[in-house]
Amino acid sequence: ALLSKGPVSREKLSAAQWARLDAELRRGPLAWGYAEDQCWTLGRVKTLIGRLFHIGYTIEGVGKLLHRHGWSVQVPARRAIERDEEAIALWKAEVWPAVKEPRRTWAPTSASKTRPGRG
Repeated sequence: ALLSKGPVSREKLSAAQWARLDAELRRGPLAWGYAEDQCWTLGRVKTLIGRLFHIGYTIEGVGKLLHRHGWSVQVPARRAIERDEEAIALWKAEVWPAVKEPRRTWAPTSASKTRPGRG
């Protein structure tokens, strides 16, 4: 009874349109003029759908559409060449403890926004 019965509304893209969109996404962002970084963002995909098919999607709708068709969040395959592990370890050991707020001591609190707890 709790299993999903699929999307609530009919998908705006036909199977042929999705196949074309999938092919364009696989070509990469550079093919569409996004030279600053090589990532498809939801905003860029939304713009691409508008340019190709003159169909409007919301950012959330684009995310659901891509997830429904097997696309997932991009994660870099490798670490950046510029990454300095020694500097990161030094920062974590020396700077972060000074910046990090100390843990709060226990005090009785209330979940009410209008009547905060005493203490």
